[in-house]
Amino acid sequence: MKKIIRIARIELSTMFYSPIAWLILIIFVIQCGIRYAEIMEAYVSAQITNGSSTHSLTSGIFSFGRTAEGLFSYMAGKLYFYLPLLTMGLMSRETSSGTIKLLYSSPLKIRDIILGKFTAMAIFSFVLVFILACFGATAIATIPFADYGQILSGLLGIFLLLCAYSAIGLFMSCLTNHQIVAATGTFVVFAMLGYIDKIGQNLDFVRELTYYLSFTGRAASMIGGMVMTNDILYFLLIISLFLCFSYFKLLATRESKPVVVRVGRYIGAFVIVITMTYVSSRPTLIGYFDTTRNDRNTLSLNGQAIIGKMKEGTVEVTSYINLNDAYFGVGHPSERMRDLGRWQNYIRFKPDIKLNYVYYYDTTFGAYSRFKYEPKGTTIKAFAEKNARANKVNLSDFKTPEEIRKVIDLRSEENRYVMQIKCDGKSTFLRIYDDMQTFPSETETLAALKRLGEDKFPKVGFLQGQQERSSDNREGDKEYGYLTSKGSFRHSLINQGFDVETVSSNQKIPSYISVLVIADPRVSFSSQALENIREYIDRGGNLLIAGEPGKQEVLNPVLKPLGVELTDGLLVQPGTNLAPELILADFTKNAIKFSNTIAKSVYDSAKVIMNGATGLRYKEGIFTIEPLLTTNIKKGWLKKAELDKDIQLTASIGNSVNEPQGKNDVAFVATDGDEKGSFPTALALSRKINGKEQRIMVSSDADFMSNSEVSNVRKLDGAITNNFGFALATFGWLSQGEYPIDTSIPGSKDTKLNLTDNGLSIVKLIWIYLLPGALLSFGSVLLIRRRNK
Repeated sequence: MKKIIRIARIELSTMFYSPIAWLILIIFVIQCGIRYAEIMEAYVSAQITNGSSTHSLTSGIFSFGRTAEGLFSYMAGKLYFYLPLLTMGLMSRETSSGTIKLLYSSPLKIRDIILGKFTAMAIFSFVLVFILACFGATAIATIPFADYGQILSGLLGIFLLLCAYSAIGLFMSCLTNHQIVAATGTFVVFAMLGYIDKIGQNLDFVRELTYYLSFTGRAASMIGGMVMTNDILYFLLIISLFLCFSYFKLLATRESKPVVVRVGRYIGAFVIVITMTYVSSRPTLIGYFDTTRNDRNTLSLNGQAIIGKMKEGTVEVTSYINLNDAYFGVGHPSERMRDLGRWQNYIRFKPDIKLNYVYYYDTTFGAYSRFKYEPKGTTIKAFAEKNARANKVNLSDFKTPEEIRKVIDLRSEENRYVMQIKCDGKSTFLRIYDDMQTFPSETETLAALKRLGEDKFPKVGFLQGQQERSSDNREGDKEYGYLTSKGSFRHSLINQGFDVETVSSNQKIPSYISVLVIADPRVSFSSQALENIREYIDRGGNLLIAGEPGKQEVLNPVLKPLGVELTDGLLVQPGTNLAPELILADFTKNAIKFSNTIAKSVYDSAKVIMNGATGLRYKEGIFTIEPLLTTNIKKGWLKKAELDKDIQLTASIGNSVNEPQGKNDVAFVATDGDEKGSFPTALALSRKINGKEQRIMVSSDADFMSNSEVSNVRKLDGAITNNFGFALATFGWLSQGEYPIDTSIPGSKDTKLNLTDNGLSIVKLIWIYLLPGALLSFGSVLLIRRRNK
């Protein structure tokens, strides 16, 4: 050990008695300082504008955030520029100067030489990491409740990456007498290990081997706060592999062995390392440690509980991927390892999850179908052949339409990319969606898994018989297909764990119905229908009633026993360039506790758009009644007379009049009989009955969860609408909170930055100018004194 330390000390003195080491340190500090200043400047500006952040500042500054790449992530991608400049001379300098002969003739062993050189590089790597740690300490000093666990795991990841780079550079330096050649060769190996995961991704066995050999993402997971044993072991194995290669190279110069023996050593070491890397990546052998304070890299507590109930049965996830589907690209065979990464969090808690893939070609449907743009007369097979050539796949590997339908008929899923999850004889679909995220989030995935682990799950029954809104997958603006059964819409009920079906009003409502929906009936209920509804209510059934202005006579007979009624008239709420009957309803304080599926920040900032609503009057009796949505007391009123549709409003009202803003504008005035004030437009009713809590929601507008509203997030009159969030929260509350799955985690505490513009200027001065200047001065003095000796 003393010999190794002595060699390391000599190597370090050689480094720091040359300009290259100091130049690297200075450039490294400047680059870190500039990046850190950019990131902090963005957060300081945002905090001045918006107040505290809604996300973890620690993660944003060091991993990923407002500036896309944090300091650690950014520098991890630049480290390969620094190390070859130092490692290129580790052994090639000894060989070219002839001092290698002195080392060989000394009592030093080859392993002492290799380990001594590597130790020197490890110490220099530690210096670089210490510089990054100083930036971490600076952040901790300016961020209350900074997530130091993530900072430490990020530093560990970067240190292991630097050590791996050092071992590779040491080996390349052993191969040649020329330092430039050694540096170039080191860059080449870095590139190979960075891009090797792109090789052979279409081949099953090769795919995993090349993926597990790649540097890609290994340090990134630690920078993000997740430490996994397979990543740590990977770096240790790569370091050991190249140190062994260096040992074999030096050993070959001192002994005479056949080429087969010498080559066999390299092959043997490589096979051992790749085998251990592959084995250590098996799900059952991976250990996990989430270093973040709120465990944001881990499944939510609800998710862990759901997975925990499924430990007895093996879960099979079979992805059915249509070559002709617009989403084939994200299901391409080369994307399988990325898909495995998406399931990693679930495999952590249930290692026996199996991922299967079935490829086929067939007709495509829906808005994203590409086949409809093909020339008339084009066959499905011809279209598939063209797509196979474009995607560089062999069509013979894909099942024909006839073959896939013998396995499963996916036409009800529009032959889109879909995952079928099976466990203990049960199955359900998990879909991909037409949005930016594309793949299921934890909420949708856990909803599917929970359905497999339970015998009962919420069934929503839409009452039919009085020309109510449709719950099937219709595209009309007024219908409810998006919210209920649109498979490609992430927030539809079928993607959140619910079953949806229709229920006849002329028959007794089945006992298995969890939530009954009465949506905008247009004709009066028969006595039998009223009796069926009352019987359902009396036995404690949960209910959603959505009415419309002008339908008071239809719905009030249903609402009266509940202590609620739709008022006469139409609510108006004039706003800039908005029709007067377009209501932007405010959330009440009750709505914040209404559901855990929507964050409080959403309630604070968003509104629910209601296109035509009336007021709700209520009197508590057998039910406890709480308003959820109300109109703005300053902007609107309940208009009793018929609204003149020709009136165009161009400004907000004062007390009672919308004043004309130009010569062509028309004043809009509250007339006699109109009621001013704030009116509830959604109510939550609850009571204890038959040993459970009965829940009923009443809305004075049926459009709030229509296709046109839930499928869009709009900015109107300075407010953001969040109809789908409120509609989904409604069904969550009505289903006793079982679905949608609450995947929330404790909020981050590191959301405020104690740094002003003046403080930021001081940070820039220190890190970009003073510290690099001090290193330059100290290094210059040391080099000058060394030269004078």
